[in-house]
Amino acid sequence: MSKTTNTTRAQESTNAIERLYITMRHLFNRGFYKPMGVSGETLRNALLQLRPEIYGTIAEEKAELSGLIYVLERLPEGIEQCRFINLTSDEGYGKSHFEAIVPPKRRRNCYRIDDEQMNIEITRGRSDIYDILTHLTFLFIESYKIATRVIIEDTGTTIRDWGKLENAISKSKLTQAEREIAIIHTANILGRSFAEIIEVYEKFATKKNPDRFLKIIYWLGKLAIEEELTGDKRAITFTPLLRERLGHHIHGERWSDAIKETLNTAGLLDRPIHIISANMHSVMNSLFARKALKKEFPNNDSLEIYEKLSSSENSALRDKVTAVAKKNGMIAIDDMSGTNIDVQIFDTAKFTDDVCSYTFSKDIPGEKKPIIFVMDYAFGEQAYETIDELLKPYKVKKNQPVFIDVHSISIMGKAGILEGGKGDLMIPTAHVFEGTADNYPFKNELTADDFKGNGLKVLEGAMITVLGTSLQNKDILKFFHASTWNVIGLEMEGVHYQKAIQSASKVRKSIREDVKVRYAYYASDNPLETGSTLASGGLGTTGVKPTYLITDKILEQIFKS
Repeated sequence: MSKTTNTTRAQESTNAIERLYITMRHLFNRGFYKPMGVSGETLRNALLQLRPEIYGTIAEEKAELSGLIYVLERLPEGIEQCRFINLTSDEGYGKSHFEAIVPPKRRRNCYRIDDEQMNIEITRGRSDIYDILTHLTFLFIESYKIATRVIIEDTGTTIRDWGKLENAISKSKLTQAEREIAIIHTANILGRSFAEIIEVYEKFATKKNPDRFLKIIYWLGKLAIEEELTGDKRAITFTPLLRERLGHHIHGERWSDAIKETLNTAGLLDRPIHIISANMHSVMNSLFARKALKKEFPNNDSLEIYEKLSSSENSALRDKVTAVAKKNGMIAIDDMSGTNIDVQIFDTAKFTDDVCSYTFSKDIPGEKKPIIFVMDYAFGEQAYETIDELLKPYKVKKNQPVFIDVHSISIMGKAGILEGGKGDLMIPTAHVFEGTADNYPFKNELTADDFKGNGLKVLEGAMITVLGTSLQNKDILKFFHASTWNVIGLEMEGVHYQKAIQSASKVRKSIREDVKVRYAYYASDNPLETGSTLASGGLGTTGVKPTYLITDKILEQIFKS
């Protein structure tokens, strides 16, 4: 007799991710679905089986509060009030009277069409859709928990706590006593303690809406209760234009053409180019801040300067550095393509020793000095779309195409670390695509030795490119970390960047075959440690040191090459 084979939690979780991935693509092709109906059931069940770390207690009866904060920071304000959510392409809403709602932690334009409908623009590819759909599925599961606790079975009526919450949110302003009474009733509805609610209350509050938490819980519950009692289901729709355009690099091509046109107009298209994917401040600050702010910081402690520049209170210091950069060869291109990826172009021929902190190791004539091209972070699959388009030759009308002389491509990003803490460093030697055995080994010009002796843990090895940060699962990550895959961390863009770089350099031959590649990540979270996941909050100043350490090493190599 054959022995029974039991699947491990890691295998079950892998199956759940595959089902989520396939289901989301199916629902997108279908054009619409009802999240709490039969069509949304596979998504809900798969997410409950997967139990991603970000969503904490999603599979338990009590409400998940940290996950709720994380999700609502990435979705438009007021989405919990909307019965109809439309995912659209860039369809011209920016030219209408509708005011764009941009979530604080995700650059995407959203429009409240009426009391019941929210439109969300998708211009960053499929990863954006996976991200939104998993967040919405989490919201619907949480709303259903509220309805289950509130509706009295077989009567169609609601418990007393719900009436008290409804009464509280109908008031324009609450006294401290009224607020605390409302919180007690809400805590009972959510299955959480008074102390737990108090702890997160301020995190939801805004100046205009100090009691936003109560309203969010009320609206999540209200729509779920109405679904249960009346059968009016919430719906998510994908517009025909979005379904037609997705995957065709429309926004990436528009973005790339605008950049090449700017380079051509400035006479920079035939110069050597070093591409850096990073944020919009670290390269500029590393190049110019120390000398631009020498009066303010005579001791020249770089870390202190960068920490001050990262503070929201010091806009005057940032403006001063930006002014020096623009005066000495920086061209800033604000995105108008819909990719939400801004760009900075630095002409190193215009750098002088009295403004720039880096110098070339040998005499290079001005016309041979490189261009440093900095692009803001891409999002998931968008990394392939943008880099793939950028590395294509530039064609002006009937002229011969101009091949761009790309000498190096450097990727700096945030990632989840599997052995260490926030702020520690990861230097990948290969990227592995989650849910497949697809792997992309490469020679990384950066090594762990480049970063040792700076008080940060440095790991070197393979990294997983995940379908979305919201699908992080402890069991899968433990397997990848402990097995011969020897994975050190997870991120969202590595495979997509490398796929585009390899096709351009090895297959299409549109850039030099010996293009140098640099990847380095710093840890934004440790998904294997409870309390250190992305839902536990941002890095604060912890991220300043690794950000500038990586930037410094990238720039050092560029100026020495």
